[in-house]
Amino acid sequence: MTRPTVLLGMSGGVDSSVAAALLVRQGYEVHGITLQVWEHEDETVAASQKWQDRGCCKIGIAKHVAKLLNISHEVIDTRDIFRKGVIDDFLHGYTTGMTPNPCVRCNEKVKIRGLIDLAAARDFNYVATGHYARLQNYHGTSVLARASDDRKDQTYFLYRLNPHWLPRLLFPLGNLAKSDVWREAEVLGLPADELKESQEICFVTQGDYRTFIAKEVPEAKKPGLFIDETGQPLGQHDGIAFYTPGQRRGLGIATGQRLYVQQVHPATNTVLLGPEASLRRHECMVSDLNIFVGHRFESPTEVYVKVRYATPPTPAVLSPVTESSIRVQFREPQRALSPGQSAVFYEGDQVLGGGIIQPF
Repeated sequence: MTRPTVLLGMSGGVDSSVAAALLVRQGYEVHGITLQVWEHEDETVAASQKWQDRGCCKIGIAKHVAKLLNISHEVIDTRDIFRKGVIDDFLHGYTTGMTPNPCVRCNEKVKIRGLIDLAAARDFNYVATGHYARLQNYHGTSVLARASDDRKDQTYFLYRLNPHWLPRLLFPLGNLAKSDVWREAEVLGLPADELKESQEICFVTQGDYRTFIAKEVPEAKKPGLFIDETGQPLGQHDGIAFYTPGQRRGLGIATGQRLYVQQVHPATNTVLLGPEASLRRHECMVSDLNIFVGHRFESPTEVYVKVRYATPPTPAVLSPVTESSIRVQFREPQRALSPGQSAVFYEGDQVLGGGIIQPF
């Protein structure tokens, strides 16, 4: 009997490594693929940096796991696609007053899209990744659903997937807790100290995202004015790319009260500051939508909405504005809604879709 074939994205982290072991155990013929999205990983790099400090694709560990499990493995260079689809989008967003999420774009444009295209070209049955998510059958249709472990659920990063991809996807970790995954890693004999959680932005390997922007786009350092809610100047900022809603540290403003970034205004090159109470908003507009099959939101609809990965879904009402935009009205005001971030819609565990929060 022929075993079903699956292309597995292997980053070299604990999650994709354990996903490989589970798929082999379940009887799949597994072929590991590491999509190299950022830096070269050569002998020099390996000697000078720890595994966990070398971005998201730890090629050496991925090769080690593949050999351990006796599965095939290859590295595919996708750095040009990653540069155009993720890094350029990231830089353009910040330099125009937005706060983009590169992990969302990576899955949409590079990681899962690349695996799906490769599987189709090579006639593989399935594509798998180490994401914490599940797929469920809903009236004969495959739907994306939250992982069993709420603390690790990653559907926020997956809501932009093409609905037609879902029947071909596998998420082996979807029903596991992170503690289960670490136990599986120990059974495999994987080096736990080298399999730490991936950092939030895989291509920012030195400093923070502001350091990265300053290096990649030196012209982003364009000083302008901090202003208060009446438009009065409060001081000078370094450039709108270096400030996000809710930020308090690094402002260099002394006014006798705690001030937070409220909004950045690219048209006037100003950054609006105000008290924490002003950060809370009852609604936002969302466009650049990706809505899964069967959910058109043609009339006001009560759902749960997640406005950042680290916060739980919150009750809200979605109301259509145009064919490509939706107004989200929250039951409770939300802190520091950030244009450029994603708002993802849920009904129970099911992911209904989502879009990009627009400027206010």
